This record gives sequence, C-alpha cells and structure tokens, in this order.
Amino acid sequence: MEQYPYQPPDPHRRDGAEQGTGHGHQAAETGHGAASGQGHTHGHSHSHSHGPAAPVSQHLRKVIAAILVPFTAAVLVGLVVLWPGQAPAHKRTGVGFDRQTQQATVTRVVELSCASANASGVPPTGDTSTAEGSSAQQQADGTCKKATIRVDTGKDKGRTFTEIVQPDQSRQLHQDEKVVVAYEPSAPKELQYAVTDVNRKFPMTLLAGVFAVAVVLVGRLRGVMALVALAVSFLVLTLFILPAILEGSNPLLVAVIGSSAIMLIALYLCHGLSARTSVAVLGTLISLALIGVLGSLFIGWAALTGNTDDNTGLIHGLYPSIDMSGLLLAGVIIGSLGVLDDVTVTQTSAVWELHEANPSMGWRGLYRAGIRIGRDHIASVVNTLVLAYAGAALPLLLLFSIAQSSVGTVANSELVAEEIVRTLVGSIGLVASVPVTTALAALVVSADRAAPDAGAAGASAGARPTPARGGRGRRRKR
Repeated sequence: MEQYPYQPPDPHRRDGAEQGTGHGHQAAETGHGAASGQGHTHGHSHSHSHGPAAPVSQHLRKVIAAILVPFTAAVLVGLVVLWPGQAPAHKRTGVGFDRQTQQATVTRVVELSCASANASGVPPTGDTSTAEGSSAQQQADGTCKKATIRVDTGKDKGRTFTEIVQPDQSRQLHQDEKVVVAYEPSAPKELQYAVTDVNRKFPMTLLAGVFAVAVVLVGRLRGVMALVALAVSFLVLTLFILPAILEGSNPLLVAVIGSSAIMLIALYLCHGLSARTSVAVLGTLISLALIGVLGSLFIGWAALTGNTDDNTGLIHGLYPSIDMSGLLLAGVIIGSLGVLDDVTVTQTSAVWELHEANPSMGWRGLYRAGIRIGRDHIASVVNTLVLAYAGAALPLLLLFSIAQSSVGTVANSELVAEEIVRTLVGSIGLVASVPVTTALAALVVSADRAAPDAGAAGASAGARPTPARGGRGRRRKR
C-alpha cells in the first residue's frame, strides 16, 4: 500500500494523544523522539479494533445524528409494536424436532445374531440384487447389538427399555454413553421410547468455553465487549425474531427490525459511540437495504418457495400462515449482517487512519486510498462467503455428483438455487458496502476542517499550518 506524507506533530502536543492504540489500516507516526515508541508504519490487516477516534466537528455530529436518531427511534418502535406474546400452541406431531425428548444413559450393550433378534430380513420377493435387499441380507447374516437404556429425566425417570442396533447403522451405542430419547405417549408401552441422538452438551459447552477464553485473551476488553454483543444478538434472535415470526408477523419486517437492533447494539457496544462507528452503521444500513431489495426481487423472479426440505415442510405444516419465501429472505438478511459489520468497520477505520496520517488529503484522495484497501477485503470476504455456503451444502452437492447430474440441472433445482441466490445477493451487498462506506467516511473526515485561528497562528510563527488541537492534545470540537 502506498505511504502518504503527513504534517509534523505539534511540539506542544501531549505524548500519546490521538495515538491509535488498536490495529487495522493504520499509519503510525515516525517523527524523531516520539514518546509512544511506535517508530514504524505497518500495512493493512483485516482486523478492525482501533484507538479513540478523533472527534469531529459539531455540525458533522448533528448531520449524523439527524439520520441515525430517527432510525434508532423507528427500530425501537418496531420492537415494541412487533414484540411477540406467547407463540401459538400446537399439538405435537412426533416428527423431527417436534416431539418430546428426555435424557437417558446406555447401561448395557450385548452382541447377538441379527437373525435371532429378528432385526431384519430379506425383502418379500427374495431379490437381493437391489440395494435394500442386499443390505437386509447383510444384516441378517451379521451381528447386531442389544442396548439397554435408562431414562434419566421426566416422569418415567429410572425406567429402562431395550433397542436393537443394526450392524450398518451410522450411530453405534456404547455402554455409559449419554443419549437423547424421544417419547411418544400414544405408542404401546414397550415402544414409547426410542434413541434419537447423542447428548453433546459437555463437548459443546467446553468448545464454547475455549472460544470465549481465546476471544478474551486476544481481544482483552474488546473481546469481552464482543462476547457481550454476541449474547445480546442471540437474545434478540431467540426472544424477538423467532417468536415474532411464529406469531404470524411478516418475516421480512421482523428480520429488518431485529437485524437493525443487533447492528446498533453490536457496533456501538464493540467500537464505542463515535462518528467513526456511526459512519459504519450508515454503510451497513445502506448495504442491508440493497440486499433486501435484490433478495426480494430475485427470490420472486426465481419462484423460490423456501419450502425445500423436511424442516421447512414441517414448519409450513404446523404454521401454514408463515410466509416461507419471506422467511428465506429474512435468512439472507440476517446471514449477511455479520460479514457486513466486518467490512464496514474496517473500511471506516482505514479512512480515519489515513486522514490522521495526512490531514491535508481531500476526500477524493482518501476515497482512492481507502478503496485500494477495500479491494483486498472484497476478494477475501466474497470467497469466504461462497465457501461457507458451499460447505454447508456439501452433502447436497455430493448427492448431485453421485447422480451424475449436469451443472445446469443442479443449479436449476430449488435446493441449490436457494443457496446460489443467497450467496450472490449477500456478496453483491458486501461488494457494494466497500465503496459506499469508504465514500461516506471520506466525506465525513474531509469535511471536518481545521479551525481558522489555529492556521493563522501557525502561519504567523513561520510554521506549516496544522490541524487545530485542544488543550488536551485533541482536535478541537466545533
């Protein structure tokens, strides 16, 4: 990245004032005798924590507030109006996640012949040339396992039941293993319980703890604030977005209100209440609006229903009033928000640091320098987003590969078309966020002119004019 000249520091300036302590796209001072010890300039990285932002003038703060205050008020009104009551009750179907479950433990596992356990048999036709028949024959000749399971929670705590585990079953049970069992009260007593999954609470909790410790160790106070913002985002999702959609509110409207609340809380909590953060909020807001418009247009144009698998089919069956295509669009908006935050904060910080390094640079120069940094970010972020969606859909893509379907056939199927639209719409929003946020940041910092009296005083002393400084080493607020 090109290095830009800058004005010499004020000799009367207090040591370390206005020094950015963070890291991101930052230019450090290299003047002789710099007390801060930052005697080098380092290139850009994709992290975006930063030191205290230099305050902007009073009129700029008023302009930013005139935009964000009404927007924040609208978000608060939306939260109040759409805040859900109790989700409508329904009778459990016993299908998928919609069933009663209890915790249990495998107390005993013994091996026995599958034939003696009557666990399987050949098809009625005796045709073992089919996949089903061949599998049944292998099971009949193989060794099964008979597991005894004890229910540990619920009204039947202490009750035991047995289950036959097939030799080709993907999940094999082991003694003392913690499992999840489904309960169907209407079934015969010996068939009321069945193992559905493994209890993963301990490894998942341990992994979450390792993640939290790593974030705090590396990020310190900012890491703590990031974890708080993550918790708040989760609360907004579980207490507002999901119940409101179940209650019958428009999924798109709920997603817009919920995403805006998450954006405001997360950005200001992690990066502070400043003009720099406010510019990032504006850039994120504009990009989210673009994603919403493009998503609505292409989901309708491609005739995507949002009802493509067992889970969405179950949701539609239980709550027919939910707009499934609107739910798909809501997922696109929420899924794009996290990456948008990263891009907009990084670009804003880059422009701010460029301005600090060379306060005489105009908004066009700031924009050109900032957009060069943004191009690097675009290349990596778009690739990350595409690979994230491809990784999530890998089993589906593998299934199409096994079927030897052509690329056109695969892309035209609704399952894959949903992911393509989701990926491309989100990527367009990410790409657009770079020039939008960079332009906003460049306009804001370049409009923050130095006080005329400071420039006159500097000229009379025979020194080059420098930005006005307050008594405590900060640019004077106007």
